[in-house]
Amino acid sequence: MLVAVTMDVSLPADLPEPVRSELLAREKAYSQELQRAGVWLHLWRCAGRYANLSVFDVRDNDHLHEVLWGLPLFAHLTISVTPLARHPSAIGSEASVPRPT
Repeated sequence: MLVAVTMDVSLPADLPEPVRSELLAREKAYSQELQRAGVWLHLWRCAGRYANLSVFDVRDNDHLHEVLWGLPLFAHLTISVTPLARHPSAIGSEASVPRPT
């Protein structure tokens, strides 16, 4: 099941630098683990914002919930989820969705 997820980040201004750095390092490691596993297919910056647009390939809604709640930054995110359905004008099959190698 493919879903587009927009995540806006809002870290507290008074977050101590060592805590911020450690939090961001854990977030990076977690996201890269999911990318290698083929769950987090795309990760794009939203220009001009501290935000990203990501595409996930999850088993079901419960799996998506587990993935998102596992984000170290979860408490500092505003998340918007959009389920994706194949467009009838798209060329190719879902099997052609780029997968990490």
